[in-house]
Amino acid sequence: MGKPTGFLEFPRVDAGKREPAVRLRDHLEIPAALAGDELRRQGARCMDCGVPFCHQGCPLGNLIPEWNDLAWRDRWDEALIALHATNNFPEFTGRLCPAPCEGACVLGINADPVTIKQIEVAIIDRAFASGAVRPEPPPRLTGRRVAVVGSGPAGLAAAQQLRRAGHEVTVFERADRIGGLLRYGIPDFKLDKQVLQRRLDLMAEEGVKFRPGAEVGVNVPVEELRADYNVILLAGGAAQPRDLAVPGRDLAGVRFAMRFLAQYNRRVAGDHVAPEEEIVAAGKNVVVLGGGDTGSDCIGTAARQGARRVTQIELLPRPPETRAQGNPWPQWPAVFRTSTSHDEAAALAASRREPAATLAREFSVLTKAIEGENGRAKRLRAVRLDWTGKDAAGRPAMREVPGSEFVVDADLVLLAMGFLGPEKSPMLEALGVALDERGNVKTDAHMLTSAPGVYAAGDARRGQSLVVWAIAEGRRAAHFIDKGLMKATLLPR
Repeated sequence: MGKPTGFLEFPRVDAGKREPAVRLRDHLEIPAALAGDELRRQGARCMDCGVPFCHQGCPLGNLIPEWNDLAWRDRWDEALIALHATNNFPEFTGRLCPAPCEGACVLGINADPVTIKQIEVAIIDRAFASGAVRPEPPPRLTGRRVAVVGSGPAGLAAAQQLRRAGHEVTVFERADRIGGLLRYGIPDFKLDKQVLQRRLDLMAEEGVKFRPGAEVGVNVPVEELRADYNVILLAGGAAQPRDLAVPGRDLAGVRFAMRFLAQYNRRVAGDHVAPEEEIVAAGKNVVVLGGGDTGSDCIGTAARQGARRVTQIELLPRPPETRAQGNPWPQWPAVFRTSTSHDEAAALAASRREPAATLAREFSVLTKAIEGENGRAKRLRAVRLDWTGKDAAGRPAMREVPGSEFVVDADLVLLAMGFLGPEKSPMLEALGVALDERGNVKTDAHMLTSAPGVYAAGDARRGQSLVVWAIAEGRRAAHFIDKGLMKATLLPR
């Protein structure tokens, strides 16, 4: 694939990024696209590796070598066809996915992997710019009706697939706008909402119906869905945040991260936020509990709001700089990373001409308490951990290090410690679906729940995961739903 000697001739070149000091002044997307000739050279680096392990790394099974080769050959329309063959929304994955495919790239064994994610987003953005992405309404209608509850990537992928199969599809979303976490959980500097909206507009042209502000089980009775639709798909995500059970949790200024991020997105969209409801980082000492993507998004948002100082605290140890012995290729490399949000927070001090750093990253730290004054958070008390011990099962076990207690100034504490499955809602209770031992919606091998005619997909079924997994789940659910309705299906699994 690509140029047979391309991986020897061309080094990996990543797309540039706008300067952190510039990014802090706006809400625009961060990357700067590569020129066409350089993109082609990056596609040429894809090796004729025999067994493309990038397929193993990608939950969607994307045809990566094929569209790398087509990009190298400057055949962009064909590359779009290959891209869309397995992925409904490459403009989302190309921006948001951490690219497990690159972690599994054969070239990455002893060199820099192919810039798969970068080529993916270039193909789809070029296609939108040229008008090559067009609505695909179904050639015939089946008369079957499907209700999709939740408009995140899993729900949208299933809705598009099912509509193209000829079913009448309605997407129910409890928020005031369609998009789920794509709309309110991902900051605009990572996903411009116009990128989301242009895809939603295409889906509407294909005939998908959207009902925002419709919370099933609250202002939309479950009985209405049972009566009006042949099938219900639950794709509401895993929105139940992990809480912090320490003294001081109830102090003002201790908030869930997703509430902070959603409010930021609403402000960027031009919505009014009542002053008494505002969660603002400006001028405050911000502590982010959690080292994942949500925590990183909080850092970038706090930096743009003008936080005085940001401290990120992670319970687990600092990852190594390179793959550990127990983390071989083609597994995802669990190594230390610095996100664009970390760069922005670090740049704050320079923008203010302050000698002190604005960002601190702490690993192997356990929060013990939050202390306050006049009912508001002021300090976070923590202790350092030793992870070298093992429990009875041989797994790493944490131990508090004696005498390692320390205090961090904390006017705003953002809880970004992950999610515990779908929120316990009137809808789940009314439908009577069973949950598994982790609190997720339980399904069989065909993604059917314990309730007749009710399917589940995405984070609601598998737990908190990646956008690429959500799209894969939505596509798979559409396959089983179409097969259940029509006794046969042409939709891929």
